[in-house]
Amino acid sequence: MKWIAAFAALAFATPAVAQADDPLDWSAPDQELRVAVDGGEVWVRVNGDLEADAAPAIFIHGGPGGTHTVFGGLISMADERAVILYDQLGSGMSDRGGDPATWGVERFVDELEAIRQALGVERWHVVGHSWGAALALEYAAAYPQHTASAVLGGTYISTPHWILGTNLLIRDLPDDVRDTLIACEAGRAQPGMNCDAATAAFYRAYNGRADSPPLSPAARRYFGQYNGRGFNGQIYNTMWGPSEFSARGTLVGYDGTPLLSQVDGSRILFMIGQYDEARIDTVQDFLTLTPGAEFAVVPGGSHSFPMERPVETEAILRAWLARKD
Repeated sequence: MKWIAAFAALAFATPAVAQADDPLDWSAPDQELRVAVDGGEVWVRVNGDLEADAAPAIFIHGGPGGTHTVFGGLISMADERAVILYDQLGSGMSDRGGDPATWGVERFVDELEAIRQALGVERWHVVGHSWGAALALEYAAAYPQHTASAVLGGTYISTPHWILGTNLLIRDLPDDVRDTLIACEAGRAQPGMNCDAATAAFYRAYNGRADSPPLSPAARRYFGQYNGRGFNGQIYNTMWGPSEFSARGTLVGYDGTPLLSQVDGSRILFMIGQYDEARIDTVQDFLTLTPGAEFAVVPGGSHSFPMERPVETEAILRAWLARKD
């Protein structure tokens, strides 16, 4: 789930033609506010009209410990509905406060509801990515009256399923990379094995592919102005652990799949990249557990598809949100 550092490194380094932006993408917010939550204040930005007929959409970033910047190329959707971005407590532009003992799913869901109340929004779409997908599902189950739809992007909703999926993906890598990663994860790395290089190879395959377009000049400026203190590795390590391939933190036993039978499936969209860490067959199993739900695959995208393929991502989201208003 720790995608942002891997993708950003590739995006800044790749010598290719930068992707073009809509004039609204990577733009300054129409409104900024800080919302008090348990442990501090979270930074929230809004583009577009919160009073428009179309329900607003709040975008929930991954990590844990990531930032809202993954969604900067989707701000142009504000021409149809209000687009709400925020940094979860402890990362990006939000306060670094909070007791690590409270870093759990419930606290981050409460954070979402505090934002809704502060903005005076009655009903909105919750669009989650990676770890944010778990929060979107949890929110939809806890607050169905306020949920127009939930998008479970880069679908992490269960640690056991995620660990099984990433370990299956390791076996699809070249033999030397596979053997190195397996040895490194087991604490049996031999002299000459480069664990960091093998992990980077995994990322290039599934989480920020080498053929991804680099960040545009507008995106680079945005990162400089709105990335705040960036990714918070302490949150990631506390809640998840040191690597994508094994969970040792507070999320080690997390499994939100029972919620799939409790939500309105007709208002659930699973969405992943073609080469996503969230494996297609795993998400198809989730789909089976969610009657009426839909499934979208972003062509050419990895787990970082919102930044790699913003045009395709936006097209899918626009159509889905319009149908579920």
